[in-house]
Amino acid sequence: MPEVGLLEGNNVLEEAKPFIKWAGGKRQLLDELTKGLPEFENYHEPFIGGGALFFRLEAEDRIKTAYLSDSNDELINVYVAIKSHVSELVEELLSSKYANDEQAYYQMRSSRPETTVKRAARFIYLNKTAFNGLYRVNSKGGFNVPFGRYSNPKILDRENLLLVHRALQKDELYCGDFSVVLKKAREKDLVYLDPPYLPISRTSNFTGYTKNGFSEDDQKRLLNTFKELDSGGCYVMLSNSYTDFVADLYGEFYEETVYASRMINCKADRRGKVKELIVRNWEPKVSQRKLVEEIVASN
Repeated sequence: MPEVGLLEGNNVLEEAKPFIKWAGGKRQLLDELTKGLPEFENYHEPFIGGGALFFRLEAEDRIKTAYLSDSNDELINVYVAIKSHVSELVEELLSSKYANDEQAYYQMRSSRPETTVKRAARFIYLNKTAFNGLYRVNSKGGFNVPFGRYSNPKILDRENLLLVHRALQKDELYCGDFSVVLKKAREKDLVYLDPPYLPISRTSNFTGYTKNGFSEDDQKRLLNTFKELDSGGCYVMLSNSYTDFVADLYGEFYEETVYASRMINCKADRRGKVKELIVRNWEPKVSQRKLVEEIVASN
């Protein structure tokens, strides 16, 4: 297995980073998620979001083929644009219409571009300049987050977009409900499920990534998918907010409590370290407890 950041021929194996801000992003939990992983065949992630775990496994050369999907068609469009049209996307984002000012923001928010590249550029721009990096749509699917007033957001990160482009070349992208993973996942494949989190209170709901949201009934459907994948011999891992509801749903599997810092919340007092749950259908041989130990030690 090549080391990340070392030369391999003329290529530098550098890890791509999530190119968008995404509520519930997993970069800080990568040690938790990657330690104790079994040897697997292909990789599936039907709630791709920012893709932090995928990018880590790809950089470590652990993925043969990845099947990446999401029900958010605008998000998948960005992945498609980066995979197939990254030069055009970079050129588009250099345009002055993607300026970090309020007038440009609301003009772009109200626009409805039709090409793959222009839709992707709009998505990235709004994500980097919207308030708190939040992605939220109304019942009609319209993006409705106000301007963020950041002093110098990095709207175009050309270097990282090229790394993401490279990471996606041998992978498949598709838009659809998470249950489509059942059509492609096979025995010994690894499936990572990272759904919109069940809110821990009625005011902390960040499930508005699509106009249909993600309900408790969807969480129950997801449990059925988890069980079908388990019966089919897949390695299945899920992360979610820690609630009694979620913990009870997956009580027959291996559950681990972790803590993560969450900053995407309009209420400052609701940011900080929060309790989350990782569920696996195998018992990891190595379990990294650093964040848990830090919380315990601070009490």
